[in-house]
Amino acid sequence: MIRVLLADDQKLVRVGLRMLCESDPEVEVVGEAGDGREAVRLADVLLPDVILMDLRMPGVDGIAATERIMAACPASRIVVLTTFDDDDHLYPALAAGAFGFLVKDSPPADLLAALRRAVDGEPPFSQGVLRRLVAQAVRTRGARPRTALPELPELSPRERDVLAMVGAGLSNREIAERLYLGVSTVKTHLANLMRKTGAQNRIRLAVLAAQAVENAE
Repeated sequence: MIRVLLADDQKLVRVGLRMLCESDPEVEVVGEAGDGREAVRLADVLLPDVILMDLRMPGVDGIAATERIMAACPASRIVVLTTFDDDDHLYPALAAGAFGFLVKDSPPADLLAALRRAVDGEPPFSQGVLRRLVAQAVRTRGARPRTALPELPELSPRERDVLAMVGAGLSNREIAERLYLGVSTVKTHLANLMRKTGAQNRIRLAVLAAQAVENAE
């Protein structure tokens, strides 16, 4: 059973998310929070597997709530639900410890799949959000002189292939199918990539892939 906490200041949104989550017999909504402060409190009490987190909430917003929850409950996975005008909040949320990002108008099946991916340790994200995160990182870096990325020469050809596909937004299963590998092998390559590059999560690997392409141009 996947235990989920909902954090959104709009009750109608929470009702819709609850109905969607509970349409899956393997998902249980264990609590709802209307603001970041309540989300932090409930996360500490309920210890959910996944927290669906809105970024714009009164008082303590989703970014501050994410940082506090990660400090107190690092085992919980926070998946941010974002809109297309949230770009300025995406990178701060990532830095605060967000595990994945989905747009609020994602198909219901994608959201339910995201819960499973999060529990399995694979950060879920909408490809559009990933592209926006990567673009923001590249823009931030663009004002600085380009420098070589010292980690990349240490990568094997297969690790480079996997890194490029992470940068394109492919899931572990999609990478496995493209490269004719087992999913467990892809996970091993990802673990090696994170160890060699110092990237803490999949999204940072995607940013690194984009920066490597930019350097090569």
